[in-house]
Amino acid sequence: MSESAEKSRIKLEEAKDKVIGAIAETMDLYGVTPAAANLYATMYFKEQMTLDEMRTELGMSKPSMSTSVRKLQEIEMVKKTFTRGSRKHTYVAEKNFFRSFIAFYCQMWEREVKMNLEAVEEAQEDFINVIKDSSSTPEIVAEAKKYYDQLEESKTYYRWLENLVKSIKSGEIFEYLPKEQKE
Repeated sequence: MSESAEKSRIKLEEAKDKVIGAIAETMDLYGVTPAAANLYATMYFKEQMTLDEMRTELGMSKPSMSTSVRKLQEIEMVKKTFTRGSRKHTYVAEKNFFRSFIAFYCQMWEREVKMNLEAVEEAQEDFINVIKDSSSTPEIVAEAKKYYDQLEESKTYYRWLENLVKSIKSGEIFEYLPKEQKE
């Protein structure tokens, strides 16, 4: 390789490293470890990688690599692929950030809504029982009513969050917040 081609190769790798570093630095938003973040960021510039290639490229241990790949699969940032004629599993990084955002955040928001609405409903039943209990003092009844109403108000947020998830999954949100088009 000529000296000028070598300089170009070095600049290319340095530019990739900038992006890899930035992606890896911000992956904590997705709840991944620095090892998994570096793996995803590295895979972003690859067509596909085997576990052996990942270990070689990143110098990670086999258990750490497996844990990282599994976590990235869970949050749909890496997919296992089939390669005809090969017995080794290959993996591909999700390169569409919109898809990554939708998969991860919608999954988390749906979990939040489900868990919290179940707790709210159960607590409201308990508050109703306290309100109806003839042994409850007027102060306790007033407090139970206050908390019941407070929880009722919280349902507005959870319904809004459900609608947000629906609009994101359906793509309707892009009517209000369009994706910027390439020039």
